[in-house]
Amino acid sequence: MLNNCIGKFAVGFLLAFCLLSSVSADETVVVRAHAYLDVASGKVVSPANIVIEGGNIVAINPATLPADASTVELPGLTVLPGMIDIHTHLSYEIAPGWRTEVVTWTIGEYALRSAKNARVTLMAGFTTIREVGAPGFVDVATMKAVERGDIIGPHIIPSGYALSITGGHCEPTGFAPGVVEGDYRSGVADGVDEVLKAIRYQIKHGAKSIKICATAGVLSFEGPVGAQQYSFEELKAAADETHRHGLKIAAHAHGTAGIIAASEAGIDSIEHNSMMTEEAARIIKKNGTWVDPNLHLTTAVDMNALPPAIRAKAEYVVPLSYESFQRSIDYNLKIAFGTDAGVYPHGDNAKELAARVKFGMTPIEAIRTATMYSSQALDLNDRGQVKVGLMADLIAVEGDPLDDIARMQDVRFVMKSGVVYKQPE
Repeated sequence: MLNNCIGKFAVGFLLAFCLLSSVSADETVVVRAHAYLDVASGKVVSPANIVIEGGNIVAINPATLPADASTVELPGLTVLPGMIDIHTHLSYEIAPGWRTEVVTWTIGEYALRSAKNARVTLMAGFTTIREVGAPGFVDVATMKAVERGDIIGPHIIPSGYALSITGGHCEPTGFAPGVVEGDYRSGVADGVDEVLKAIRYQIKHGAKSIKICATAGVLSFEGPVGAQQYSFEELKAAADETHRHGLKIAAHAHGTAGIIAASEAGIDSIEHNSMMTEEAARIIKKNGTWVDPNLHLTTAVDMNALPPAIRAKAEYVVPLSYESFQRSIDYNLKIAFGTDAGVYPHGDNAKELAARVKFGMTPIEAIRTATMYSSQALDLNDRGQVKVGLMADLIAVEGDPLDDIARMQDVRFVMKSGVVYKQPE
Protein backbone atom coordinates (compact mmCIF):
# COMPACT_ATOMS: atom_id res chain seq x y z
CA MET A 1 0.00 0.00 0.00
CA LEU A 2 2.80 2.38 0.92
CA ASN A 3 4.82 1.56 -2.18
CA ASN A 4 1.92 2.38 -4.49
CA CYS A 5 1.53 5.75 -2.84
CA ILE A 6 5.22 6.54 -2.87
CA GLY A 7 5.58 5.67 -6.53
CA LYS A 8 3.93 8.88 -7.67
CA PHE A 9 4.96 11.27 -4.93
CA ALA A 10 8.52 10.48 -3.94
CA VAL A 11 9.78 13.81 -2.68
CA GLY A 12 8.88 16.91 -0.74
CA PHE A 13 5.64 17.55 1.07
CA LEU A 14 3.69 15.29 -1.27
CA LEU A 15 5.66 12.30 -0.04
CA ALA A 16 4.91 13.09 3.57
CA PHE A 17 1.20 13.57 2.93
CA CYS A 18 1.08 10.35 0.95
CA LEU A 19 2.65 8.38 3.79
CA LEU A 20 0.41 10.01 6.35
CA SER A 21 -2.68 8.96 4.44
CA SER A 22 -1.45 5.34 4.28
CA VAL A 23 -0.53 4.52 7.87
CA SER A 24 -2.25 6.28 10.74
CA ALA A 25 -1.76 6.04 14.47
CA ASP A 26 -5.18 4.42 14.86
CA GLU A 27 -4.36 1.16 13.08
CA THR A 28 -2.13 -1.75 14.04
CA VAL A 29 1.19 -1.63 12.22
CA VAL A 30 4.09 -4.07 12.09
CA VAL A 31 7.49 -2.63 11.22
CA ARG A 32 9.62 -5.45 9.82
CA ALA A 33 13.33 -4.67 9.53
CA HIS A 34 16.63 -6.51 9.44
CA ALA A 35 17.41 -5.50 13.02
CA TYR A 36 16.87 -2.98 15.78
CA LEU A 37 19.31 -1.37 18.20
CA ASP A 38 18.61 -1.90 21.88
CA VAL A 39 20.34 1.28 23.04
CA ALA A 40 20.25 0.30 26.72
CA SER A 41 22.20 -2.93 26.20
CA GLY A 42 24.12 -1.71 23.17
CA LYS A 43 23.12 -4.83 21.22
CA VAL A 44 21.82 -5.05 17.67
CA VAL A 45 18.92 -7.54 17.70
CA SER A 46 17.86 -9.38 14.55
CA PRO A 47 15.24 -9.71 13.21
CA ALA A 48 13.06 -6.74 14.14
CA ASN A 49 9.29 -7.21 14.12
CA ILE A 50 7.85 -4.25 16.01
CA VAL A 51 4.11 -4.15 16.61
CA ILE A 52 2.54 -0.72 17.03
CA GLU A 53 -0.96 0.21 18.20
CA GLY A 54 -2.32 3.63 19.07
CA GLY A 55 1.04 5.22 18.41
CA ASN A 56 2.85 3.02 20.96
CA ILE A 57 5.05 -0.06 20.77
CA VAL A 58 3.04 -3.03 22.08
CA ALA A 59 5.28 -5.97 21.14
CA ILE A 60 8.74 -6.72 19.78
CA ASN A 61 9.38 -10.01 17.99
CA PRO A 62 6.24 -11.75 19.31
CA ALA A 63 5.71 -15.43 18.54
CA THR A 64 2.70 -14.51 16.39
CA LEU A 65 2.17 -11.29 14.44
CA PRO A 66 -1.33 -9.77 14.28
CA ALA A 67 -3.04 -10.97 11.11
CA ASP A 68 -4.92 -7.74 10.42
CA ALA A 69 -1.93 -5.38 10.73
CA SER A 70 -0.52 -3.13 8.05
CA THR A 71 3.11 -3.97 7.36
CA VAL A 72 6.02 -1.64 6.75
CA GLU A 73 8.91 -3.55 5.18
CA LEU A 74 12.43 -2.25 5.83
CA PRO A 75 14.80 -4.89 4.43
CA GLY A 76 18.45 -4.32 5.23
CA LEU A 77 17.68 -1.51 7.67
CA THR A 78 18.34 -1.19 11.39
CA VAL A 79 15.63 0.46 13.50
CA LEU A 80 16.54 2.88 16.29
CA PRO A 81 14.58 5.19 18.57
CA GLY A 82 13.90 8.60 17.07
CA MET A 83 16.67 10.99 17.99
CA ILE A 84 16.24 13.87 20.45
CA ASP A 85 17.99 17.23 20.09
CA ILE A 86 17.70 19.39 23.21
CA HIS A 87 19.23 22.54 21.68
CA THR A 88 17.80 23.83 18.39
CA HIS A 89 16.80 27.15 16.81
CA LEU A 90 14.34 26.38 14.00
CA SER A 91 13.79 30.05 13.15
CA TYR A 92 17.51 30.82 13.00
CA GLU A 93 19.99 30.42 10.13
CA ILE A 94 23.41 31.89 9.59
CA ALA A 95 23.02 33.19 6.05
CA PRO A 96 23.75 36.46 4.26
CA GLY A 97 22.11 39.25 6.25
CA TRP A 98 21.69 37.24 9.45
CA ARG A 99 23.12 40.03 11.58
CA THR A 100 20.35 42.50 10.66
CA GLU A 101 17.39 40.13 10.38
CA VAL A 102 16.19 41.20 13.80
CA VAL A 103 15.38 44.66 12.39
CA THR A 104 14.42 43.70 8.83
CA TRP A 105 12.34 40.55 9.25
CA THR A 106 8.79 40.17 10.45
CA ILE A 107 7.64 37.50 12.87
CA GLY A 108 5.81 35.91 9.96
CA GLU A 109 9.08 35.35 8.14
CA TYR A 110 10.62 33.71 11.18
CA ALA A 111 7.55 31.50 11.57
CA LEU A 112 7.70 30.33 7.95
CA ARG A 113 11.39 29.52 8.31
CA SER A 114 10.63 27.64 11.52
CA ALA A 115 7.97 25.57 9.76
CA LYS A 116 10.35 24.75 6.92
CA ASN A 117 13.12 23.66 9.29
CA ALA A 118 10.75 21.64 11.46
CA ARG A 119 10.08 19.36 8.51
CA VAL A 120 13.77 19.15 7.58
CA THR A 121 14.64 18.21 11.16
CA LEU A 122 12.05 15.44 11.36
CA MET A 123 13.15 13.96 8.05
CA ALA A 124 16.71 13.86 9.39
CA GLY A 125 15.53 11.47 12.10
CA PHE A 126 14.90 13.84 15.00
CA THR A 127 11.46 13.10 16.38
CA THR A 128 11.78 15.35 19.45
CA ILE A 129 13.52 18.69 19.84
CA ARG A 130 13.77 21.42 22.44
CA GLU A 131 13.81 24.96 21.08
CA VAL A 132 15.99 27.20 23.26
CA GLY A 133 15.06 30.71 22.21
CA ALA A 134 12.96 32.10 19.38
CA PRO A 135 11.53 35.53 18.54
CA GLY A 136 7.86 36.25 18.97
CA PHE A 137 7.02 32.82 20.41
CA VAL A 138 7.33 31.30 16.94
CA ASP A 139 8.55 28.09 18.61
CA VAL A 140 5.26 27.88 20.50
CA ALA A 141 3.33 28.53 17.29
CA THR A 142 5.36 25.89 15.45
CA MET A 143 4.67 23.36 18.20
CA LYS A 144 0.94 24.03 17.99
CA ALA A 145 0.92 23.84 14.19
CA VAL A 146 2.67 20.45 14.33
CA GLU A 147 0.24 19.18 16.96
CA ARG A 148 -2.74 20.30 14.86
CA GLY A 149 -1.31 18.60 11.81
CA ASP A 150 -1.04 21.87 9.87
CA ILE A 151 2.68 21.32 9.26
CA ILE A 152 5.12 18.43 9.52
CA GLY A 153 7.71 18.41 12.27
CA PRO A 154 9.00 16.71 15.41
CA HIS A 155 7.58 16.91 18.89
CA ILE A 156 8.65 20.40 19.99
CA ILE A 157 9.38 21.68 23.49
CA PRO A 158 9.40 25.49 23.16
CA SER A 159 11.14 27.98 25.45
CA GLY A 160 9.83 31.30 24.15
CA TYR A 161 12.42 34.05 24.49
CA ALA A 162 15.73 33.21 26.12
CA LEU A 163 16.50 35.25 29.24
CA SER A 164 19.35 37.76 29.08
CA ILE A 165 20.75 40.62 31.09
CA THR A 166 20.49 44.00 29.39
CA GLY A 167 23.05 43.95 26.59
CA GLY A 168 23.84 40.29 27.24
CA HIS A 169 24.32 37.39 24.87
CA CYS A 170 20.63 36.68 24.29
CA GLU A 171 19.65 40.30 23.62
CA PRO A 172 20.43 41.77 20.19
CA THR A 173 23.26 44.27 20.48
CA GLY A 174 25.19 46.53 18.15
CA PHE A 175 22.25 48.73 17.17
CA ALA A 176 21.60 52.39 17.93
CA PRO A 177 19.85 53.26 21.22
CA GLY A 178 16.12 52.79 20.87
CA VAL A 179 16.43 50.07 18.21
CA VAL A 180 15.29 46.59 19.28
CA GLU A 181 15.22 47.40 22.98
CA GLY A 182 13.97 44.47 25.06
CA ASP A 183 12.15 44.00 28.34
CA TYR A 184 10.85 41.04 30.35
CA ARG A 185 8.40 40.19 27.56
CA SER A 186 11.31 39.46 25.23
CA GLY A 187 13.39 37.89 28.00
CA VAL A 188 15.54 40.88 28.96
CA ALA A 189 15.60 40.90 32.74
CA ASP A 190 17.92 42.31 35.40
CA GLY A 191 17.65 41.35 39.06
CA VAL A 192 15.66 38.61 40.74
CA ASP A 193 12.26 40.28 40.42
CA GLU A 194 12.60 40.87 36.68
CA VAL A 195 13.90 37.34 36.14
CA LEU A 196 10.84 35.90 37.86
CA LYS A 197 8.53 38.11 35.82
CA ALA A 198 10.26 37.18 32.56
CA ILE A 199 9.97 33.46 33.30
CA ARG A 200 6.31 33.76 34.23
CA TYR A 201 5.65 35.70 31.04
CA GLN A 202 7.31 33.05 28.85
CA ILE A 203 5.30 30.30 30.55
CA LYS A 204 2.08 32.33 30.27
CA HIS A 205 2.53 32.36 26.50
CA GLY A 206 3.30 28.70 26.04
CA ALA A 207 6.92 28.01 27.00
CA LYS A 208 7.42 24.40 28.12
CA SER A 209 11.06 24.98 29.11
CA ILE A 210 13.19 27.97 30.05
CA LYS A 211 16.56 29.08 28.64
CA ILE A 212 18.76 31.57 30.47
CA CYS A 213 22.06 33.02 29.26
CA ALA A 214 24.41 32.71 32.25
CA THR A 215 27.48 33.94 30.37
CA ALA A 216 28.49 35.89 27.31
CA GLY A 217 28.53 34.04 24.01
CA VAL A 218 30.25 33.69 20.67
CA LEU A 219 27.78 34.92 18.04
CA SER A 220 27.17 38.25 19.73
CA PHE A 221 29.14 41.43 20.32
CA GLU A 222 29.05 41.74 24.11
CA GLY A 223 32.07 41.18 26.34
CA PRO A 224 34.56 38.32 26.63
CA VAL A 225 33.08 34.97 25.60
CA GLY A 226 33.44 33.46 29.06
CA ALA A 227 32.23 36.38 31.18
CA GLN A 228 29.54 35.53 33.72
CA GLN A 229 26.44 37.68 33.15
CA TYR A 230 23.71 36.48 35.52
CA SER A 231 24.60 36.33 39.21
CA PHE A 232 24.21 33.21 41.31
CA GLU A 233 21.18 34.76 43.04
CA GLU A 234 19.48 35.45 39.71
CA LEU A 235 20.27 31.97 38.41
CA LYS A 236 18.96 30.29 41.56
CA ALA A 237 15.77 32.33 41.44
CA ALA A 238 15.32 31.33 37.80
CA ALA A 239 15.87 27.63 38.56
CA ASP A 240 13.54 27.65 41.56
CA GLU A 241 10.78 29.47 39.69
CA THR A 242 11.03 27.21 36.65
CA HIS A 243 10.90 24.10 38.82
CA ARG A 244 7.85 25.43 40.65
CA HIS A 245 6.10 25.29 37.30
CA GLY A 246 7.27 21.72 36.75
CA LEU A 247 9.58 22.66 33.86
CA LYS A 248 13.25 22.26 33.02
CA ILE A 249 15.70 25.14 32.70
CA ALA A 250 18.81 25.25 30.51
CA ALA A 251 21.68 27.70 30.90
CA HIS A 252 23.82 28.91 28.03
CA ALA A 253 27.26 28.94 29.66
CA HIS A 254 30.73 29.08 28.12
CA GLY A 255 32.90 30.44 30.94
CA THR A 256 33.94 28.54 34.05
CA ALA A 257 32.44 30.92 36.62
CA GLY A 258 29.06 30.91 34.90
CA ILE A 259 29.14 27.11 34.51
CA ILE A 260 29.80 26.66 38.22
CA ALA A 261 27.19 29.23 39.25
CA ALA A 262 24.54 27.63 37.02
CA SER A 263 25.20 24.14 38.36
CA GLU A 264 25.22 25.27 41.99
CA ALA A 265 22.01 27.23 41.39
CA GLY A 266 20.14 24.08 40.35
CA ILE A 267 20.00 24.67 36.60
CA ASP A 268 19.13 21.38 34.89
CA SER A 269 21.51 21.49 31.92
CA ILE A 270 24.60 23.48 30.94
CA GLU A 271 24.51 24.31 27.23
CA HIS A 272 27.84 24.49 25.37
CA ASN A 273 29.91 24.00 28.57
CA SER A 274 32.93 25.15 26.59
CA MET A 275 35.40 26.19 29.32
CA MET A 276 34.79 23.56 32.00
CA THR A 277 37.77 23.16 34.30
CA GLU A 278 38.35 20.13 36.51
CA GLU A 279 36.90 22.09 39.43
CA ALA A 280 33.75 22.79 37.42
CA ALA A 281 33.54 19.13 36.37
CA ARG A 282 33.67 18.02 40.02
CA ILE A 283 30.88 20.44 40.93
CA ILE A 284 28.72 19.34 38.00
CA LYS A 285 29.30 15.71 38.99
CA LYS A 286 28.31 16.45 42.59
CA ASN A 287 25.12 18.23 41.55
CA GLY A 288 24.10 15.77 38.84
CA THR A 289 23.77 18.58 36.28
CA TRP A 290 23.44 17.58 32.63
CA VAL A 291 25.95 18.96 30.15
CA ASP A 292 25.22 19.61 26.49
CA PRO A 293 28.39 20.11 24.43
CA ASN A 294 28.14 21.12 20.76
CA LEU A 295 31.10 19.95 18.71
CA HIS A 296 30.10 19.74 15.06
CA LEU A 297 29.41 23.45 14.84
CA THR A 298 33.06 24.16 15.62
CA THR A 299 34.02 22.99 12.13
CA ALA A 300 30.73 23.65 10.34
CA VAL A 301 30.74 27.42 10.77
CA ASP A 302 32.61 29.38 8.11
CA MET A 303 34.98 31.49 10.19
CA ASN A 304 35.64 33.77 7.21
CA ALA A 305 31.96 34.75 7.16
CA LEU A 306 32.03 36.01 10.74
CA PRO A 307 32.71 39.63 11.76
CA PRO A 308 36.25 39.95 13.17
CA ALA A 309 35.17 40.38 16.81
CA ILE A 310 32.98 37.29 16.68
CA ARG A 311 35.59 35.26 14.81
CA ALA A 312 38.17 36.04 17.48
CA LYS A 313 35.86 34.71 20.20
CA ALA A 314 35.08 31.57 18.18
CA GLU A 315 38.74 30.79 17.55
CA TYR A 316 39.47 31.22 21.25
CA VAL A 317 36.71 28.98 22.55
CA VAL A 318 36.85 26.11 20.01
CA PRO A 319 39.95 24.28 21.33
CA LEU A 320 38.72 24.73 24.89
CA SER A 321 35.41 23.11 23.99
CA TYR A 322 37.24 19.97 22.84
CA GLU A 323 39.09 19.77 26.13
CA SER A 324 35.84 20.25 28.07
CA PHE A 325 34.13 17.47 26.13
CA GLN A 326 36.91 15.00 26.82
CA ARG A 327 36.85 16.06 30.47
CA SER A 328 33.10 15.37 30.55
CA ILE A 329 33.83 11.81 29.44
CA ASP A 330 36.67 11.39 31.93
CA TYR A 331 34.44 12.52 34.81
CA ASN A 332 31.52 10.39 33.58
CA LEU A 333 29.19 13.39 33.54
CA LYS A 334 25.61 13.13 32.36
CA ILE A 335 25.87 14.13 28.69
CA ALA A 336 22.78 15.01 26.66
CA PHE A 337 22.57 15.71 22.92
CA GLY A 338 22.24 19.23 21.55
CA THR A 339 23.46 20.70 18.30
CA ASP A 340 22.68 24.44 18.19
CA ALA A 341 21.16 23.72 14.77
CA GLY A 342 20.63 27.01 13.02
CA VAL A 343 24.23 27.98 13.64
CA TYR A 344 24.80 25.40 10.88
CA PRO A 345 22.20 23.98 8.46
CA HIS A 346 19.14 22.29 9.89
CA GLY A 347 19.02 18.63 8.96
CA ASP A 348 22.73 18.17 9.67
CA ASN A 349 22.00 17.54 13.35
CA ALA A 350 23.25 13.93 13.25
CA LYS A 351 26.73 15.10 12.29
CA GLU A 352 27.13 15.90 15.98
CA LEU A 353 27.26 12.13 16.61
CA ALA A 354 30.30 11.69 14.39
CA ALA A 355 31.97 14.68 16.05
CA ARG A 356 31.47 13.11 19.48
CA VAL A 357 32.96 9.82 18.33
CA LYS A 358 35.91 11.68 16.79
CA PHE A 359 36.65 13.29 20.15
CA GLY A 360 36.54 10.16 22.27
CA MET A 361 33.00 8.88 22.72
CA THR A 362 32.08 5.35 21.66
CA PRO A 363 29.40 5.02 18.94
CA ILE A 364 26.86 3.46 21.33
CA GLU A 365 27.42 6.19 23.93
CA ALA A 366 27.02 8.87 21.27
CA ILE A 367 23.72 7.30 20.16
CA ARG A 368 22.61 7.03 23.78
CA THR A 369 23.17 10.77 24.26
CA ALA A 370 20.77 11.42 21.34
CA THR A 371 18.15 8.97 22.57
CA MET A 372 17.77 7.59 26.09
CA TYR A 373 20.04 10.13 27.81
CA SER A 374 18.30 13.14 26.29
CA SER A 375 14.91 11.65 27.16
CA GLN A 376 16.14 11.41 30.76
CA ALA A 377 17.47 14.97 30.70
CA LEU A 378 14.02 16.24 29.71
CA ASP A 379 12.05 13.74 31.86
CA LEU A 380 10.45 12.29 28.73
CA ASN A 381 9.95 8.78 30.01
CA ASP A 382 7.77 7.76 27.07
CA ARG A 383 10.51 7.75 24.40
CA GLY A 384 14.21 7.27 23.76
CA GLN A 385 14.31 3.48 23.30
CA VAL A 386 12.81 0.77 21.11
CA LYS A 387 10.88 -0.74 23.98
CA VAL A 388 7.41 -2.07 24.68
CA GLY A 389 5.19 0.60 26.24
CA LEU A 390 7.03 3.57 24.75
CA MET A 391 5.97 5.83 21.91
CA ALA A 392 6.52 4.55 18.39
CA ASP A 393 9.05 7.24 17.53
CA LEU A 394 11.30 5.18 15.28
CA ILE A 395 13.91 5.73 12.61
CA ALA A 396 15.97 3.35 10.49
CA VAL A 397 19.36 3.44 8.80
CA GLU A 398 21.15 1.07 6.48
CA GLY A 399 23.41 -1.47 8.14
CA ASP A 400 24.87 -1.24 11.63
CA PRO A 401 25.45 2.31 12.93
CA LEU A 402 27.78 0.97 15.61
CA ASP A 403 30.20 -0.03 12.83
CA ASP A 404 29.94 3.37 11.13
CA ILE A 405 28.38 6.25 13.05
CA ALA A 406 28.10 8.25 9.81
CA ARG A 407 25.16 5.98 8.87
CA MET A 408 23.10 8.09 11.27
CA GLN A 409 23.37 10.96 8.80
CA ASP A 410 21.37 9.02 6.20
CA VAL A 411 18.06 8.20 7.86
CA ARG A 412 15.87 6.17 5.50
CA PHE A 413 12.73 5.77 7.61
CA VAL A 414 10.96 8.04 10.08
CA MET A 415 7.92 7.23 12.21
CA LYS A 416 6.56 9.61 14.85
CA SER A 417 3.81 8.51 17.23
CA GLY A 418 3.09 5.54 14.98
CA VAL A 419 2.70 7.61 11.81
CA VAL A 420 5.13 7.09 8.91
CA TYR A 421 6.66 10.28 7.54
CA LYS A 422 9.54 8.88 5.52
CA GLN A 423 10.21 5.54 3.91
CA PRO A 424 12.80 4.21 1.45
CA GLU A 425 11.85 4.64 -2.19
